[in-house]
Amino acid sequence: MNLPRQSWVIFTARHLRELYRKPIVIFMALLQPIIWLLLFGALFSDVAKIPGFGSGDYISYLTPGVVIMTAIFGSSWTGMAYIEDMQTGVLDRMLTAPVSRAAMTIAMLAYQAVTTVIQSLIIIAIGWGMGATFGGGLAGVVVLIAVSVLIALAMAGLSMGFGLLTRQREALIGASTTLVLPLTFLSGAFLSLHLVPSWIADVARFNPVNWAASAGRIAVQATPAWGTIGSYAAFLAIAAGLTAFAATRAFRTYQRSF
Repeated sequence: MNLPRQSWVIFTARHLRELYRKPIVIFMALLQPIIWLLLFGALFSDVAKIPGFGSGDYISYLTPGVVIMTAIFGSSWTGMAYIEDMQTGVLDRMLTAPVSRAAMTIAMLAYQAVTTVIQSLIIIAIGWGMGATFGGGLAGVVVLIAVSVLIALAMAGLSMGFGLLTRQREALIGASTTLVLPLTFLSGAFLSLHLVPSWIADVARFNPVNWAASAGRIAVQATPAWGTIGSYAAFLAIAAGLTAFAATRAFRTYQRSF
């Protein structure tokens, strides 16, 4: 069975079935982002009036940032699925079967992509209901969701690899919290980089979360700068590819540990 076929079988036979049986998982991961969207949107609504902010209203600025934040928060826990499979023996049985390690990685990433799309649509709908405007129309919204998927895949690959290497829930939880929060706040997800200290703006230029938030926010503007969006998306695609490769290689390290 070739790689695409194996990936599809694992994705549909296992991950989609699990999503169908437990759809609550998607919505549980949305509680915190929704709270942030509602609270930040109300508390900092006047921030957009500060000279140099560069956006018509704060909720329109905030919504793409929360979409990206939701994507990285949810995907940072992807490795937990492998840890659970280790504890139940499912992962060891799959590794002894004639299944490509790359197919296992692709299937897990496909599952993460599907959940990210659903969650992004919900956040966008809530933001729209709160008054957010998307001048880029449907095309801009589609690009915003695509960018959120790319950053989710990059983070998911990192989480999967770390989960395989550490094999501990506590280690993954600590690493996820330590990594995700600084990446989020050292970006332009919640505040324009024109209004933050210069060192934060400098760090943000090399921050994948900022690439995603900036690309998504530019995409939903009335006149998107597609060249800039394409550059950010390319960087994110490279990051996703590298972390997926690292996650697949991590299977070898996991097997050699026994």
